[in-house]
Amino acid sequence: MDTPSDWEGRLAHWQNELELFERLDETPWVTLARAEAETGVSRSALRSWYRNGEIRSRLVDGPNGPQRLVQLEAVVERAAASPRIQRRAEREVGLEARVTLLRHRVDQLELRLAALERK
Repeated sequence: MDTPSDWEGRLAHWQNELELFERLDETPWVTLARAEAETGVSRSALRSWYRNGEIRSRLVDGPNGPQRLVQLEAVVERAAASPRIQRRAEREVGLEARVTLLRHRVDQLELRLAALERK
């Protein structure tokens, strides 16, 4: 059974390897989880893309066993070419803008209500 220090050592070693990959390739290689978080592309889409040869990937030893890495720039470029992902991104941006506008309107209404209550 691994002790916490063994685990931390293995994790640190793995992170050092990832940093080395980035320096050697001048392009960040990231885990599928990080690619998903930074681009909004689902892991299933990422898997499909690397299986179909649309993006490069590599398998490295990770702290919990083999870990799949993809090039972040390639994911961004491939996502930009996907009409479905572009529509989803536009909807999300549109939704964020509407939420911001609604928050602003609620703030204005609260100020008006406070002014009316003072009268």
